[in-house]
Amino acid sequence: MIRIANAQFWVHDQDEALAFYTRKLGWEVRSDVTMAEWSFRWLVVGPVGQDDVGLVLMPVPRPPMFDAGVSAALADLVAKGAGGTLFLETDDCQASYDDLSARGVVFNDPPTPQPYGIDTSFRDPSGNNIRLTQILDFSPDRR
Repeated sequence: MIRIANAQFWVHDQDEALAFYTRKLGWEVRSDVTMAEWSFRWLVVGPVGQDDVGLVLMPVPRPPMFDAGVSAALADLVAKGAGGTLFLETDDCQASYDDLSARGVVFNDPPTPQPYGIDTSFRDPSGNNIRLTQILDFSPDRR
């Protein structure tokens, strides 16, 4: 069997991202290993109670991995939200919205009824999109 162990977001600053995911979202550190000889830090966080999957907070690569132009372009795309989306589920979207707002998370929109559930979104400090959804019984006919 093959399982997803980790997903990855490009981040502009690992320490800033770490503070956001642990202090504002309340996640835990799964791994924080610095390999000085490679100038590399492996940083993984994840939701408390969901131990089998993590989010790698990977710095935007710089030379020699990417040349300066490619690195800058990728950083710009991430800042604009083009780096991908993380989809989170909650049992109570409004309660999670209220809790995270109180911790300093700035949402793009309030919890909004959709055909599939109640949904809202926010971004991390690097610009990565995060959707928070309370899944309801799905019906394609629901308006």
